[in-house]
Amino acid sequence: MINDIQKDAKARMTKSIRALEDDLAKLRAGRAHPSLLDGVMVPYYGTPTPLTQVASVGVESALMLTVKPFEKRIVPDIEKAIRAADLGLNPATSGDVIRVPLPPLSEERRKELIKKVKAEGENAKVAVRNIRRDSNQHIKDLLKSKSISEDDQRKAEDAMQKLTDSYIHQIDEMLIKREKDLMEI
Repeated sequence: MINDIQKDAKARMTKSIRALEDDLAKLRAGRAHPSLLDGVMVPYYGTPTPLTQVASVGVESALMLTVKPFEKRIVPDIEKAIRAADLGLNPATSGDVIRVPLPPLSEERRKELIKKVKAEGENAKVAVRNIRRDSNQHIKDLLKSKSISEDDQRKAEDAMQKLTDSYIHQIDEMLIKREKDLMEI
């Protein structure tokens, strides 16, 4: 029973780490990368659709992305969606190709991005702590139902705390690495 609770907690904490990795990948660090546009949703026949399903995204140069729609008629919709995504990008259309120049990061913009990184990291830490709280509650419920002893409860809660600490440490390392990437010129 306790092992099942710990396995579930570990799986959920791993998902929190992956979600943080995805969120951090969307924040640009001065280099063009197709994943910058992963969160962009385009209205396609009235349905919000991920950009990657209606167009191909490529890297033209270190500071330029190209978006090639699969259908020419949705070029204006894609352009609007990129502007509306609040990424600080201003796409330009030339024919059926949309070029997305990435402005160089100013010191002020870097600091804003670092604040976003820290906020995302804090959200991930909160998620991990909530998973620990839920798991500890399950362990306490087992104790109340006399399924485990108090010693087993203490051992399980200690193990859960160690697991939580290791994931919080991973999150901290990811944040430090990402901050260094953002501050590089």
